[in-house]
Amino acid sequence: MGFLRRQLEAFAANPLTPAMTKLHDLPLQTLQFYSTAPYECSYLDARQARSQVATPSHLIDNTTYSGLVENGFRRSGMFTYRPYCDGCQACIPLRVPVAQFSPNRSQRRALKQHGNLQVRVQSLGFSQEHYELYLRYQHFRHAGGGMEEDSVSQYTQFLLQSRVNSRLVEFREPGESQSAGTLKMVSILDVLDDGISAVYTFYEPQSDASFGTYNVVWQLQQAKSLGLSYLYLGYWIEQSQKMNYKMRFAPSQILVDGRWQDSHSFQRDANLNLLNSR
Repeated sequence: MGFLRRQLEAFAANPLTPAMTKLHDLPLQTLQFYSTAPYECSYLDARQARSQVATPSHLIDNTTYSGLVENGFRRSGMFTYRPYCDGCQACIPLRVPVAQFSPNRSQRRALKQHGNLQVRVQSLGFSQEHYELYLRYQHFRHAGGGMEEDSVSQYTQFLLQSRVNSRLVEFREPGESQSAGTLKMVSILDVLDDGISAVYTFYEPQSDASFGTYNVVWQLQQAKSLGLSYLYLGYWIEQSQKMNYKMRFAPSQILVDGRWQDSHSFQRDANLNLLNSR
């Protein structure tokens, strides 16, 4: 993620990047799409990545962004992008149909373990307490990626700048009397026309906790309570341990060749094709 963010920042300073194709569905056809220069892939070793960026950002309102997410895009601060790599299609957009989701045993265990957390939904805004938790999370979970050294400005640009319907969600232990309990987790999410997009979550690095699993199930429950159809979890990367966990939230759908399809059916068909080709 750190390499991608630096490349997006470089892209913003380089308006001469060649234009790429337009999407044809209104209101997306009003946008232009540009590709970044190659950068080091954050997920697969010895790979170079590229991204396609939607511009101008001031035209990307919530409805337009919802359409972009449905077409495989994500948001990093004010930048809306999707993978556009040369010779690689490992990053596959994944979403979970809310009405069909049923938690498995480990997910139910995470709900029970952390069900006492107090949740507060807020508008985006800076908090020193959040920032310090973010740095601890980066240091213990993603050491060496560069984000553990993020300045306040970098943190703010990454998570707290948005032109769409974004929310910051706090998860705390119950406090005594009127005092706030210990902060355990923070989520940034976007409320789309048809679902919730999970932007980023960071939490206290505890070996005995299942905060990440709990958070995804919580977001699924929130989407259902809002009458929304999907939880968009970003990109599933089968070969990446950091990203392949998303398939555990089933049933799920993946975007392949411009069409959302059941992920397990796709995997089964792909395995059969592989066997038949031998």
